[in-house]
Amino acid sequence: MTPIKDNLAKINLQIFNACELAKRPTSQVTLLAVSKTKTSAMIEQAYLAGQREFGENYIQEAVEKIADLQRLSDITWHFIGPIQSNKTRLIADNFAWVHSVDRIKIAKRLNDHRSSQDTPLNVCLQVNISGEESKSGIAVKDIKALVDCIDQCRHLTLRGLMAIPEKNASEQSFEKMQLLYAQLKKEHPSMDTLSMGMSGDLSAAIAKGSTMVRVGSAIFGAREDK
Repeated sequence: MTPIKDNLAKINLQIFNACELAKRPTSQVTLLAVSKTKTSAMIEQAYLAGQREFGENYIQEAVEKIADLQRLSDITWHFIGPIQSNKTRLIADNFAWVHSVDRIKIAKRLNDHRSSQDTPLNVCLQVNISGEESKSGIAVKDIKALVDCIDQCRHLTLRGLMAIPEKNASEQSFEKMQLLYAQLKKEHPSMDTLSMGMSGDLSAAIAKGSTMVRVGSAIFGAREDK
């Protein structure tokens, strides 16, 4: 067994055990392999071990890997990094999911650049649930206006929420996100994704309803410099 295959097996077992404790079926939780700074060869190793969902943070690097691996046609690519206005066309052209939408301007640009020949772009709103000034994400009080905007964007589909909570307050943040997600889902039935939790806190996130956990170094090894 290759190290990546072995690591994936360990993470999937961790997810299974967390779901058992939370009395949730494992089918409700998707593992998103965060492959930023990792090579196409490493992504292919994970693919051969059964992984299909991959998350990228850096657009230029990601586009090169997506082109390199286009023969693996059932990979689903997720953009999870901060979005610059001048990168929205590349994101709209190359990804199936975007997890880091936090401004009306970005939502409109993604919608405008998404080809009408493609399926709508799946969108999650990045929420700054901890209220940290240094962190990306929309404030809770501003969510309604952004949701209303996305509802008017025919090339976007609102799928859910994403958060990267403050390290020392993750459980409280997960609970806040769970409540916020439940409230929004009542009015927006297309929402089915609560993306929160990483390798160090995925069990706590799953206990609070996470449907997608993001894991990078625990699968691919220590992060390399970009």
